[in-house]
Amino acid sequence: MKTGLYATLERIAAVIEARRDGDADSSYVARLFAAGEDAVLKKVGEEATETILAAKSGDRLHLVRETADLWFHCLIMLASHGLGPQDVLAELHRREGISGIDEKAARKRKRKEGAA
Repeated sequence: MKTGLYATLERIAAVIEARRDGDADSSYVARLFAAGEDAVLKKVGEEATETILAAKSGDRLHLVRETADLWFHCLIMLASHGLGPQDVLAELHRREGISGIDEKAARKRKRKEGAA
């Protein structure tokens, strides 16, 4: 069994999966999934805005709480696409040690090559 913070993300993702097709009257997650992808994306956008406002406020606890809300809704969004925290963490691991500037330039090159 995994422990620590990664395990927390995995447990939350598992709860989201378990509730996605549940009763929308008794489960917030089921209600959000039932409302469709646009509702999920709208909620992620709202939470991102609230997180930015919390950061601007200078209230550290408020920022942490809003970031938790954002992450939770991002996990719902990922689940709606058959993805989970392991997919994001794998991408972060892949990028570890690579300059952000170099990584962005490589993505631009790939897009150009794909368009050609």
